[in-house]
Amino acid sequence: MRVVLLSLVIQEFLTLGHSASSHLIPPVILVPGDGGCQIEARVDSTFTNTHPHCHLKPHQWVNVWFESGFIVAPKDEDFRCWLDYIALVYNNTTRHTTSQPGVETRVPGFGNTTTVETLNPELTSFISFRYLADMVEALVHTLGYQRGHTVRAAPYDFRKAPNEQAEYLTRLQTLIEDTYQSTGGRRVVLAAHSLGGSLVLYFLTHQPQEWKDRYLEALVTLSGAWGGGVKAVKVYAAGDNLGSTYIDPLKIRAEQRSTPSLAFLLPSRDLWSPEEVIVTTKTNNYTAHSFREFLGSLKLPDAYNMYLDTRDLLKGAPPPGVPIYCLYGVGIPTVEKLTYTDEDSFPNHPTLTYGDGDGTLNIRSAELCKKWVGKQKEPVVVKAFPKVEHMEIVTSRKIINYFLDLLKGIMERNEEEWRKRSPDYDGGKPGESMCQAKHKR
Repeated sequence: MRVVLLSLVIQEFLTLGHSASSHLIPPVILVPGDGGCQIEARVDSTFTNTHPHCHLKPHQWVNVWFESGFIVAPKDEDFRCWLDYIALVYNNTTRHTTSQPGVETRVPGFGNTTTVETLNPELTSFISFRYLADMVEALVHTLGYQRGHTVRAAPYDFRKAPNEQAEYLTRLQTLIEDTYQSTGGRRVVLAAHSLGGSLVLYFLTHQPQEWKDRYLEALVTLSGAWGGGVKAVKVYAAGDNLGSTYIDPLKIRAEQRSTPSLAFLLPSRDLWSPEEVIVTTKTNNYTAHSFREFLGSLKLPDAYNMYLDTRDLLKGAPPPGVPIYCLYGVGIPTVEKLTYTDEDSFPNHPTLTYGDGDGTLNIRSAELCKKWVGKQKEPVVVKAFPKVEHMEIVTSRKIINYFLDLLKGIMERNEEEWRKRSPDYDGGKPGESMCQAKHKR
């Protein structure tokens, strides 16, 4: 029934021509989460090739996230080459990261949805490489959105935390303004997943309210990583295989440890108390207030510096200042403590204790948006979805339908505003469509 009704609405819009529909559909800009877009790399003549079989030729751009040989046919030498291309180097003087010497990376597809729909352009049919494709296809086929026009994306270098995203945030602002203009002055809906939610919140805290009121219709967050999570601690200790049986978490761990975004996602001191132990060994207990000692035990001084750089980026952040729909999953076992029963198991083989969450984010982090209720004049809608996992939230038909209904409601409000402003349709009854009002004449 929902699909039929939406199809009828779209058919009516299409009979009015492109001008009317462009004024009704709220444009959407997607902001992906950690690992949610393609990254390309190339090397120059100064690159020191420590692995003779590495296949990158100078000045040739190749996709390294996800690179098919790394995922589909992993070998030790493939991992070592890949690490040279994608791992970051931290400078404790500038407090910023760069690629390995002789390596340049870029994030393709800014403004379009191609590189967030699938993560490997050569393997688009593989379900494991599809990311936001289902959501984009639903927008296009159900509500009549157009890729690159009314639905766009703002991919970014997810390895880096907000403090290293100044250029990106400027581009995001320009993309929002350009999209607003190109769609006839329609305010933009930002839809952000996971780390993308935190990045957008950081962006909004640096925008004047007048700008937000003019350009933004709403913010929809899917499993927003508001306060980090214990899983980041587990990644530092033992790595994460990204849900793939092909990947050895201990091999990929070096790349993960090199990223400031991982430090940014460590559990917030505002949500975890000094008394709450999240890592316990035979000789030590570690909390969210003792990451200096924990990261020191892993011999990761750069990681601790990254943590110092990022831990307060959202501390005391105000509400976003736009209507927000905060959606997240619950009821999925989510790591909340690491235990090491003997010295030999540290750090590679923890015993994990689980609590509530979405499998990645602990529930206390995902539901942090509840504190904004009543703290801003704009609506704050918080909705938990039982048994929806952190990555499933962007593919779940239940979530996608909720998003479509939200956009449909905005379209109906836009239709009513358009009807009131248009002399051709003056006199229509409230709730009456433009076509109905026109056909009465």
